[in-house]
Amino acid sequence: MKNIFTLVFFILFGFSSFAQLKPGFMVDEYLEMLSVSRGHIDTIIPGDKTPASTRFKKSYRSKEVGLLNRWELWEDATTAVISIRGTTADLPSWMENFYAAMVPATGSIKLENSFTFNYQLAKSEEAKVHVGWLLGLAYLQRDILPKLDSLDKVGKHQILIMGHSQGAALSYLLRSHLHYLQQQGKLNKAFQFKTFCSAPPKPGNLYYAYDFEAINYGGWAFSVINTVDWVPETPFSIQTLRDFNPTNPFVNLDKALKKQPLLVRLYAKRLFNRIDKSTSKAQQRFEHYMGTQVFKILKKTFPEMEEPKYESSNAYTRVGTPIVLTPDEKYLKERPLKDGKVFSHHTYWAYYQLALNLK
Repeated sequence: MKNIFTLVFFILFGFSSFAQLKPGFMVDEYLEMLSVSRGHIDTIIPGDKTPASTRFKKSYRSKEVGLLNRWELWEDATTAVISIRGTTADLPSWMENFYAAMVPATGSIKLENSFTFNYQLAKSEEAKVHVGWLLGLAYLQRDILPKLDSLDKVGKHQILIMGHSQGAALSYLLRSHLHYLQQQGKLNKAFQFKTFCSAPPKPGNLYYAYDFEAINYGGWAFSVINTVDWVPETPFSIQTLRDFNPTNPFVNLDKALKKQPLLVRLYAKRLFNRIDKSTSKAQQRFEHYMGTQVFKILKKTFPEMEEPKYESSNAYTRVGTPIVLTPDEKYLKERPLKDGKVFSHHTYWAYYQLALNLK
């Protein structure tokens, strides 16, 4: 009788619904996540053939919060998906991307008189992240955490995190945030998270990347990148001597050159001072325009927000285990590189089509 009941149960709800969440990149799982993420768009996009999800059903869509951020909860019998929307066509959504100064990966940011977001996204004091996406995370997590509590109560602990484009950047930060909440005893450690960051921009610096990759070691987080998509190249990266590991000899040039002849020491110091000066000036300009100037615009939306102290760094780097999608001849024939359509290689269907080649 028990075997018959089990068979009927599987027939009713589907065998795939009961698969355990496993590490490693699985093409079909990523394709399913693209289908879920495509659900954020309610309109028909000409040429978009991304299919609807066959496994998950949408159970919740949040209101727009922060700078027009939104997320959805999709579920099957044993697994839930946190799907974070990417950039919309509206200016506030783009301002979140442009607010690209760096702040510490652990700290606090006051957004309203009644809301200060205290966060930890990495262990290292050297880890830094994008302030605009940190702002987006601050508002999203206030709505996501109660839903996780509800899932906890019914014993649903297998969670997929999915984001495309800006949604991918936010997915990085959310995954880090949830990890450290678990470490602090504020979130049940029974939760198992697997993260897909699709068409992702760069969310932080090298030390943030080290931390993210360490907490997801063993195949629990992936960055899926189309090599002809420009979005993963952003934000601008500017590396100065301050961004080097302190063990790097360039940081302690005097010590490294101590045994060299005087003329060699003088020439080398002059050369590196000029290099450091030019990169430092570039970083300062970036911080001014993509930090302070953008903040002035955001104050109209967040009048109670206090401007955070920015880090003197813009050394953005790629984060997560990379899954590289390389266009083939058929793809490039359909989407010529010089067709003038700046987002043609960034769409759900472009990524879906290329991912099919991995099967």
